[in-house]
Amino acid sequence: MKKQNVINLIKYHVERNENAFRNEAISIARYFDSVGDEQLAEYIMSMISESNLYTPQSSDFESEFLKQLDIKNPEPLNLPLEISKDLKGIINAVNHNVGINKFLFEGLPGSGKTEAAKHVARLLNRTLFYVDFENIIDSRLGQTNKNISEVFTEINRLPYSNKVVVLFDEIDVIALDRINTNDVREMGRATSMIFRELDRLTDLNKDIVIIATTNLYPFFDKAFSRRFDAIINFNRYSQEDLIEVAEYYFSSFIKNFRGISKDTRLFKKILRSAEKLPYPGELKNIIKSSLAFSDTDFEFDYLRRLYNNIIGNLEQTEIHQLHLNGFTVREIEKLKGESKSSIARKLSKEGD
Repeated sequence: MKKQNVINLIKYHVERNENAFRNEAISIARYFDSVGDEQLAEYIMSMISESNLYTPQSSDFESEFLKQLDIKNPEPLNLPLEISKDLKGIINAVNHNVGINKFLFEGLPGSGKTEAAKHVARLLNRTLFYVDFENIIDSRLGQTNKNISEVFTEINRLPYSNKVVVLFDEIDVIALDRINTNDVREMGRATSMIFRELDRLTDLNKDIVIIATTNLYPFFDKAFSRRFDAIINFNRYSQEDLIEVAEYYFSSFIKNFRGISKDTRLFKKILRSAEKLPYPGELKNIIKSSLAFSDTDFEFDYLRRLYNNIIGNLEQTEIHQLHLNGFTVREIEKLKGESKSSIARKLSKEGD
């Protein structure tokens, strides 16, 4: 520790600059940790964490690599029970304060990983920051590593760390298997740097919570996976789970559209007729666009569009095939826009 550290502490105290005071104290704690006095380092960090002198506000921290996410009004989560239980387990683990603080959310795009991270931060009553990878990845040799180091320096300097969650969204951009990257050596070094920084993170920052997400877990560097205390699989939606999510979105969106008649029964029948339903993110967009693009002169046009988006080729699907698939004459009328008599006549001819 240098004399300047002591001078800075006094200066920041006199100026009532609590943020700078805290950062200086963290630097001093790091110094004692580096020279082997871990007990003193931990004591300093515990005093900082337990002090009530500082309460973070939304505008207290801003940087090139860390951005704050608004979690005041996150979208409702419509997750399967198993995933919801895992998220509740994360809340319990963090609140137990036993050093379990790094979590990986893996699953297909649109499965709810990022929104789940927002809810975790909200339920923990913590500020949520995300790592801006666009500014981290750099084409200049060695610069990505320097940026990663700077990110973790900033993470360690975040005020009131027991009130913070840091999100590494789509971390696979720097965590894919090192033998499968285009620039093996450069990205390999970047991944190794992440390893070291994650390992060091809990030395002086046991309270901070890290959540990473990935869409490409099968290609994930397995050594990286071991850095996390728990891995939550978001690919656990049954067809009924997805229909329940879709029905929620449908009920939320349709009330904003005039001239459209709500038919939840046919809506769900179309979904059940699909071989495979997309995950919530894509499902939400399909439902919204089916409603938004619908013809106002045809009150059930959104159902036709939904059918084409989920199943496809409604125009080329014969009426008798729809009937064999369980759709009633009235439902076929709504989908095809033909009269009941015309549909009945065609079905009668097929029967003959």
